[in-house]
Amino acid sequence: MDAIQKELLLQVADLHEVPQGAYNLRVNGESAGRSVTENIDIVTKTDKSGIDIYIKPGTKKESVHIPVVLSQSGLTELVYNDFHIGEGADVTIVAGCGIHNCGDQKSEHDGIHTFYVGKNARVRYVEKHYASGDGTGERILNPQTIIHIEEGGRLEMDTVQIKGVDSTDRKTVADLEAGATLVIREKIMTHGKQYAKTDFVVNLNGEGCGADVVSRSVARDESKQEFLSTINGNAACSGHTECDAILMDHGSVTAVPMLSANHLDASLIHEAAIGKIAGEQIVKLMTLGLTEEEAEAQIINGFLR
Repeated sequence: MDAIQKELLLQVADLHEVPQGAYNLRVNGESAGRSVTENIDIVTKTDKSGIDIYIKPGTKKESVHIPVVLSQSGLTELVYNDFHIGEGADVTIVAGCGIHNCGDQKSEHDGIHTFYVGKNARVRYVEKHYASGDGTGERILNPQTIIHIEEGGRLEMDTVQIKGVDSTDRKTVADLEAGATLVIREKIMTHGKQYAKTDFVVNLNGEGCGADVVSRSVARDESKQEFLSTINGNAACSGHTECDAILMDHGSVTAVPMLSANHLDASLIHEAAIGKIAGEQIVKLMTLGLTEEEAEAQIINGFLR
């Protein structure tokens, strides 16, 4: 990889070099490296673009990295990645996509990730999106995540998009069986005329299952964001969805949290808060020697941490 591609890899996967363990690296629409382990196998799909990742039952303390890097202007792609996590496994999956576009044509990566989380399995899924380049072509990322969690399973999903992406439409649909747990933490920051839309739909189908969906975002300049979140309580379950957003300049945020209780013992909560940075917070930090810009940056960094 060249220097630009290595920088993208660092931004989306925190990798300075080829990772240990299982990985699949995709660069400009082609496979650029792969490694498997005794417990984690990666297989190229034969019917469409993408891969299947198979994690054996009982696998513990292993990880798999599947970053995507685009540095070619005008490249668009759609990939399908399926994760099959065996019963009782406990693993970390690191994904993410970085786009560098210095041309006048749009660059776009659309990824559809489907998770099959086995009984009593635990998964931590990290997905980062980042874009750079001084070209006029758009940088577009449209991730779709489909999640199936069997009895007693748990998936923790951390998604981050804080720089450079011109347009994104992020969709997540999940269904949970008895005793399953889904935890989602989303962080988004938009600038300029960027647009970001998030749409979560969680179906709580099994007794004792639960979901906690929290989004934090900052909309700067003239950027626009939409947050949609629906939790359907179809059993004796618990669900919580929350959207906290900071507005700056002429930014715009629309938040629509929705709850549907379809069982007498479904306990569901939603929260939404949108507003500007409080003036007293900035003044307090300025009394400690920070400039107004430095104070704003500190507040935003703490908010998105």
